[in-house]
Amino acid sequence: MAKLTLSVNERVVERAKRYAKAQGTSVSGLVERMLDLAAAPRERPGETPRVLAKLRGSLKSGSVSDYRKYLEQKYR
Repeated sequence: MAKLTLSVNERVVERAKRYAKAQGTSVSGLVERMLDLAAAPRERPGETPRVLAKLRGSLKSGSVSDYRKYLEQKYR
C-alpha cells in the first residue's frame, strides 16, 4: 500500500477521527474511500463525480480569492 502525506487543519483532523471511530473505520479508510469515489470512472466524459456534486455549494461562505489569500499566508 502506498503512503500519502496530507496537510489538514487540526480541527478537521479531530472531527475526522471522531467520525471514523463512530463509523468503525480509520481516517485513512475514509480518505481512501473518498478518493476512490472521486476518481471512479464516469458514464460521460467530463461529468462531475456524484460524491463531488453532492459537496458542491457546501462552503458557501468562502470565495476563491479568500482561499488564495489563505494559501499565500500558509506557504510564505
